[in-house]
Parts: sequence; C-alpha cells; structure tokens
Amino acid sequence: MKKYLKTKLEFSIETLERLIKIVNLDKESDKVKFETWLANEYKLLEFIDKKKTITFRYANLSDLKKVVNIKQIDNNEKFKEWFSYKYKLSDDENNFLLSLIKKHRLSIVNYNETKLVVKFIGQILNKIDFDTEYFTDWYGHKMTCKLNGYTFNGEPDFAVATGIEVPETPYFFLQEYKKSVNPSGNPEYQVLAAMLAAIEKNKTNTIKGGYIIGAYWKFMILEKLENGNYEYFVSDGFEALNFEHLKKIYIYLQAVKYLYCKY
Repeated sequence: MKKYLKTKLEFSIETLERLIKIVNLDKESDKVKFETWLANEYKLLEFIDKKKTITFRYANLSDLKKVVNIKQIDNNEKFKEWFSYKYKLSDDENNFLLSLIKKHRLSIVNYNETKLVVKFIGQILNKIDFDTEYFTDWYGHKMTCKLNGYTFNGEPDFAVATGIEVPETPYFFLQEYKKSVNPSGNPEYQVLAAMLAAIEKNKTNTIKGGYIIGAYWKFMILEKLENGNYEYFVSDGFEALNFEHLKKIYIYLQAVKYLYCKY
C-alpha cells in the first residue's frame, strides 16, 4: 500500500461514496479489498491528471481554450512601446550582424534545429548577453504551474528569468524551430502556453515572447484582462537574413533586456 501513499489523494464526494462500501478493515479480505480500491482510485486520479495537463511543446489553441478564455487581437499598436525602443548599434554590432548573415545566408535552409540554435540564434542571444546579476538566460529548463485546475509544464527552448539553479520569475520566452510548423504543435501556441503559465506564476497581467521558424521571427504579447480573460498579439514577421530586419530583431531583444526585465 505504501507506494500509493506517496501521492496525495484528494477525496471527492464520489471517492468517499466508493469508500463507504468498504468500512470493516478487521477482516483480511476487507484489507485486500481496500488496497484494491486504493490502487484503482490512484489509477483514476492519474488518468484525470493526464487529461488535465498542458505540455508546452504539444500545446494547441483548442486545449488552451479549455483552460482560459483567450483570443488573438490584430493590433500592431500594442508593439509601439517595445518596437520604439531607442538603441544605437555600435560598429562592432553592425559588423557582427552583417557577418552572421553572410556566413549563413546560403546554408541556413539546411540546418536542423540544433544547428540553427547553436550557429545562428544562439549567436544573437549571446551577443545581447542576458546573463546579469538580476536575471539570466535559460535553455530547456523545466517550468510548471497550476492554472484553473490544469497543470502547465514544459521546457521552453529559451527563457529570460530570475533564479540561480532553476528559473523563478520569467520575463520572456522564445520557441525555436527549424523550417516550418512542427506536425505535433504550432510554435505560436507552444510559446503562448509558456506565457500563460508565466503570468500565473508571476501574478502579473502581461508578458512578452516570440517564436522562430528558420530565419523568420515573430514577437508576441500576452495580456490578462481585469475580467480574467486573455488577449494576445502577434507582430509582423522579420526575416533575419535581411540586414535591416535583423537590426530590428537585435534592438527588440535589447528592449526586452533593458525595458521588461527587472533590474
């Protein structure tokens, strides 16, 4: 029986009704019945828990709408503050971005996800340098929280968050992909799931994120309204092999660091 007692079992009315049928544990046969009953209750609980779990990497909009009232709003004005951030690139930064484009322009289409992250995306993120005494960058670290009775969990490809050994207060997420939408999930909804978890975890009403497909970037804003509903916004796309677009991506990431991460 001990193996079943490692996990908390919440007794609902239905559970108690099933337990009432087994009240005399003096007889050995009744003890066996009780252990069988307890095992079945945990199997039922595990089945329910699996049905009420949202994993970031496999999240879709239909599942998210079962948990919260959420809809996308088409409003580029939401990005005005973020995208108006004033940042002057140095000669070194300009040369870095130009060199990155020149080196990968012809071959990036053939990169798998790992090579795309290491050779291209990671180079940009490292140049920004999110590693400070107040927050740092996290790659594939597990995050989890409860939201409206559902468990949200996963390992975001990239996050900026406080913490020393594990992420604590997340400020920004990126979901990275190779060439196209993964058949098992849309990166927009995957990062959206992580952003929903972050708002609940942080007890705030907004967070920012983005996703990448090949050299193509989009940024996102999620807001929680006073009535408990959610709205999210997706920016126009930016082509990272275009120098002017890459400069914007770089500046918008600098804005995340200096405007939206708390020092």
